[in-house]
Amino acid sequence: MKDVQSQRDYRNIPINKVGIKNIRYPITVLDRQNRVQNTVATINMYVDLPHKYKGTHMSRFVELLHLFRHAEVSLKKIAAILSQMKKHLNAESAHIEVTFPYFIEKKAPVSNAPGLMDYTCRIIGSSDPDNKIDIVSEVIVPISSVCPCSKEISEIGAHNQRGEVRLSTRFKKFIWMEDMIELVESSASCEVYSVLKRVDEKNVTEKAFSNPKFVEDIVRDIAEKINKDDNIIWFSVSAENFESIHNHNAYAHVASD
Repeated sequence: MKDVQSQRDYRNIPINKVGIKNIRYPITVLDRQNRVQNTVATINMYVDLPHKYKGTHMSRFVELLHLFRHAEVSLKKIAAILSQMKKHLNAESAHIEVTFPYFIEKKAPVSNAPGLMDYTCRIIGSSDPDNKIDIVSEVIVPISSVCPCSKEISEIGAHNQRGEVRLSTRFKKFIWMEDMIELVESSASCEVYSVLKRVDEKNVTEKAFSNPKFVEDIVRDIAEKINKDDNIIWFSVSAENFESIHNHNAYAHVASD
C-alpha cells in the first residue's frame, strides 16, 4: 500500500514536534517502599519531522509503548524509548512526557491512622540530534499554608488555605520521587493528609498556625535546601495558594540558572 506519510512535501518547512498526546497507558514505576508500583500514565510522544516528509507514522509511537509495557519506567528505560523512537521514526530528536498518579501510604501525625496520598508526578525526557539525553523529574504536591500577615494583624486566628507546589529537577544521580515530595512538604506551613482523627486535626491546625508562610517563603525555603544538595544540578519550583479570602490565587516561582 502507498506510504502517504513518506511522500515528498514541497513547502520546505521542518516541524519541531509531531506525534501523539494524551494516550493513557498502564505503567510500572519505581517505589522506594515497595520496590515497584503499578499506575496509569498519560503520555505524550513527539519526534522532529524533516521538511522533505509529508508526515510521521503515528501508529509506531503506540507500538513502541507496547514493546516496553512490562518494564519499569526508569531513567534507563526512558533513554531506551527515546533511542527507539528516533530509530523507528527516522528522526533526529525525540521527546516524551509521562504523567502519572503516585501513591504513598502516609500516617496521621498523632493517631498514626494510615491513608493513601496521591501525588501527580512527571518524567520528561528528550534526546537531541547528538544523542544527548535530558531527563527532568517533576512532582506536584498539595500543601497547607497560614498567612503571616493575617496572623500578625488579627487578634484572633489567621486565614489559611490549601496550596500546590510544583518542583522539577535535573540531577547527577537518581533521585526518588519520595525525596522530592518530602522536601516540599517540609517547607510548607503543614503537610496535607488523607486521614485525620480529631487529635490529628488539632495537631496540624496548631502546627500550621505556629509556622505561617507566604508563597514567597515556601519557594525560597525549597530553593535554599536544594542549593545545598550537590546531586541536583537544576531546579524549578513554584507555589500556588488557593486563597480562602480572595477571589484570586497567590503565586511565586524560583528557578536556577
